[in-house]
Amino acid sequence: MRFRHPLVRSAVYRTATPPDRRRVHGALAAATDPQTDPDRRAWHRAQSVLGTDEDAAAELEQSADRARARGGLAAAAAFLQQAAELTPQPTVRASRALKAAHAKHEAGAPDDSLTLLAEAAAGPLDALQRAHLELLRARITFHTTRGSDAPKMLLDAAKKLTPLDPPLARETYLHALQASFHAGRLGHGRWLQEAAEAARAAPAPPTPPRPIDLLLDGLAIRFTQGFEASVPTLQQALESLCNHDSPADDDNRSWLWLACHIAAMLWDDEAIYVLASRGVRLARETGALATLPAALNALTSVLVLTGETARATELVAEEQAITQATGAPPLPNARLTLASWRGRRPETSELYEAMVREARGRGEGATIGLAQISLAVLHNGLGNYDDALAAATPPVEYDELTFSSIALPELIEAAVRSGQPERAATAMELLESRARASGTPWALGLKARSRALISTGPAAEEQYREAIERLGQCRVATHLARAHLVYGEWLRREGRRRDAREQLRTAYELLSDMGADAFAERAARELRATGEHPRKRTAQPADALTAHELHIARLVANGATSREVGTQLFLSPRTIEAHLRNIFGKLGITSRRQLKEARLP
Repeated sequence: MRFRHPLVRSAVYRTATPPDRRRVHGALAAATDPQTDPDRRAWHRAQSVLGTDEDAAAELEQSADRARARGGLAAAAAFLQQAAELTPQPTVRASRALKAAHAKHEAGAPDDSLTLLAEAAAGPLDALQRAHLELLRARITFHTTRGSDAPKMLLDAAKKLTPLDPPLARETYLHALQASFHAGRLGHGRWLQEAAEAARAAPAPPTPPRPIDLLLDGLAIRFTQGFEASVPTLQQALESLCNHDSPADDDNRSWLWLACHIAAMLWDDEAIYVLASRGVRLARETGALATLPAALNALTSVLVLTGETARATELVAEEQAITQATGAPPLPNARLTLASWRGRRPETSELYEAMVREARGRGEGATIGLAQISLAVLHNGLGNYDDALAAATPPVEYDELTFSSIALPELIEAAVRSGQPERAATAMELLESRARASGTPWALGLKARSRALISTGPAAEEQYREAIERLGQCRVATHLARAHLVYGEWLRREGRRRDAREQLRTAYELLSDMGADAFAERAARELRATGEHPRKRTAQPADALTAHELHIARLVANGATSREVGTQLFLSPRTIEAHLRNIFGKLGITSRRQLKEARLP
């Protein structure tokens, strides 16, 4: 039977009586080939059941395994939830409810997951299952609040798992470290230190160690023995994660966000780019809505540093749509980072105030550290160096996992420019020690740029040139542009106007193209002081597109259909077509083929 409109079909189904619906589902199950379409048959059979049916529940559980294998987390969760409802035996029902709760959490449905946990808790459960239940409840708490309650819950779960499942206990200690890092300066008690010390006493890792074992050991060293001592183990962990990219590596996927933070801490631009991009790709492929917003947030921040602000803006819009759809707390981190690098003071200030207020309410100290770095970047761009110094100081003093590293060069520049050389020198010692331990071009480039700022004469020039050479070898285009800027500023003050023009012109063009408007204006002022007027950027047709339209245009230009774009952005194909008509009009084109040839930023 065919219906003229899908809503007619839905109306007929919803108005049918339950017995009629069960009979229809039973007929459909009987007519469906179990060899060619076992999952559809299992679903229809399950819908035809009144009460419980172990055979139908077992078929659904098998369908869930197949759905998970092909990346359908939401479908797997639905199969498992239905299987639990149909299971007659209490022990098996509790086990399936617990399994369904895990799947629902991964699929981005925390409320459904908590409901299933309550059903599983009714039991009976053995000691290991009970520990699994407490672990999942703690992980949901961390995901939905990202506050200071989660570290203790995770530490308690890890201790209970230690004699029952040592490998999972190690993973849980890593979850506790991650949550403790998030709680940071607002954590109740010394959670980060306590989690690190507990992790040092965790069960020995398997041989060879998994990437998560290396992450755990490296972070435990980081917060018990210091930054430099942790670098070899953490670099090995990042290398292992970068080299493990197969569908079978499910255990590694949930750690990509944490690994990105560690890569930023070590100034490893290649690792952070690879891992952030992979996190988004895997979350999309598997439908893991619980992890996709954080993955998008991480990749957005990376794209800001690489100077790809147009793409970063698109991902911000996508992340907002997903968090709104799933009910998770919004992640303003990337929006604030983007606004600060663009030099948008009102937007940055508004986002900063809201972000800090919400973070204090949730007990999320790490977010405050990130917000302060963004504020430091804004004020360094605007030339408000006293404000930049005040903002960059706390992340360094609290020695926050990632943000102390990122804040150091901002603090040094601000201290030098605000006439506080002693504070710059103290921070320089810390930056030099950590950069030498890291050894990456990004780290050594920042070290050279910062050393140049506190040096004079030929020594300063040598450091400026080294900074440009080192930073030119990595992806962080924003910091390369800033190296040209500060070198040009130094050359102008040395009276070398011709040499200064070359550096300032390069800085202005780079910063303007990437939308770092405050730093670009700083370069423009310096360039005008040398007697040269900077060229204004030529407007392009794509400038008229909104971030949302640009995102859709890029997806379509890469070959995605309207249905595929709609699925990714939680919109109907008809809505995508309407957006495309607007996009075509603004770009002066009439077809998808022309869109592929259009110059998108």
